[in-house]
Amino acid sequence: MTELAFLTATEIAPLIESKQLSPVELTEHILNRIDTIDPTIYSYITPLHDLALKQAREAENEIMYGRYKGPLHGIPIGIKDNFDTKGIRTTAGSKLFVDFIPDKTATTVEKLLAAGGIMLGKLNMHELALGSTGTNQTFGTTQNPWNIEYMPGGSSGGSSAALAAGLATLATGTDTFGSIRLPAAMCGIYGLKPTYGLVSTYGVIPSAWSLDHAGPMARSVSDLALMLDVMAGFDADDPASLHVPIPNYTEDLNKGMRGVKIGIPKYYLEGLESDVEKLFKNAITTLKGLGAELIEIEIPELSMATFSGYVTVSGEASTFHYEWLQTHVEDYGADNRIFLLSGTLTNTPQYVKAQQARRKMVKAFHNAFKDIDILLGPTIPITTPAFAQNWVDQNLEVIRRCLPFTVPVNLTGLPSLAVPMGFDQKGIPVGMQFIGNHLSEKQLLQVGYAWERINPFRFRIAD
Repeated sequence: MTELAFLTATEIAPLIESKQLSPVELTEHILNRIDTIDPTIYSYITPLHDLALKQAREAENEIMYGRYKGPLHGIPIGIKDNFDTKGIRTTAGSKLFVDFIPDKTATTVEKLLAAGGIMLGKLNMHELALGSTGTNQTFGTTQNPWNIEYMPGGSSGGSSAALAAGLATLATGTDTFGSIRLPAAMCGIYGLKPTYGLVSTYGVIPSAWSLDHAGPMARSVSDLALMLDVMAGFDADDPASLHVPIPNYTEDLNKGMRGVKIGIPKYYLEGLESDVEKLFKNAITTLKGLGAELIEIEIPELSMATFSGYVTVSGEASTFHYEWLQTHVEDYGADNRIFLLSGTLTNTPQYVKAQQARRKMVKAFHNAFKDIDILLGPTIPITTPAFAQNWVDQNLEVIRRCLPFTVPVNLTGLPSLAVPMGFDQKGIPVGMQFIGNHLSEKQLLQVGYAWERINPFRFRIAD
């Protein structure tokens, strides 16, 4: 039975459709695991046992009477707690929103539920989606299931930890400067930051409007494709939403990567910890064996990413929080208080210079994709740290080290797929990211699927 919690949605869906597996049985099993394991992991802020079982029974009845909706029907999903859920507390991991009950549901959540997904609960996160460690002083700090002394990453640390511990089959995440991909790397799961505007962020509590992305997180690339099939699409309520044709992301996943030209920016080879460097070199050899052509390239404009990213995120985030910073500053965790107050010092010339740097990076990526199909780099340059006693300084240091690797695709709006590439010497996962051109999610998923098939990631099967 324990293995049931670690099956992918791709594996579960045919069992549910053929009535070999009951959505109620599956949901009950995962809820029992949440009761047993999550008091140690802290991946959920608000579990929703009664609602999940009600939705599971409804799904089971629909399927029994021939009204099967598709591969997400009856699949248990964890929802990051910055997605609004009507009538259900949505905290964004913050004391500011501890009693906030939205009167609407985020578009992305509505789509997943309409496809038959079961909402297990609201997942823990780094406060306000503005941190990289998963630390949360209000609702409890999420632990990494591979070793609870280590961080799960952030801000979608509850999502990554729940997936790695078998406490959800699928999960949602958001990514403003790496918050899907960084925890995916630290917990050994798969995460996709889509093209900016492909997935609606309507009903998501904002971090930085021009960099916020919503995306899927899962234990396989094929599951990401299943989720993206449902999550992608135009939303008139989202001003940044793209009105573009949406392909079937699950079709032709097994196309492989023979002949795919993969560029490795030298920028992504600098400052790597030894375990990351070793695993990345091994990954390059493997990708060549799969028939890809790998080329080192130069994108010097990436050196502007840290300045542009920090100014943009801190400036936009502090704008959203400006009034609360005047009246409720003590309700912020110390790390976010420092970060947001520094953002209030951002002036117009700095912000404009950051956007000019951003445009240069957009152009540089555009030029790079004239000659290559995919870009590749480690997701982050460091191995997962153990929690430090001085968590405030640690969070700011993790952001400083990791932001240069993750934020370039937020600034440029390009899609990036984070995949596991092995374990460090401590037995904690390490990840890499495939970066694609604008709206190239289908090819990214194909490349990621080819990688996964030859490097399957085994999750710990344990009660």
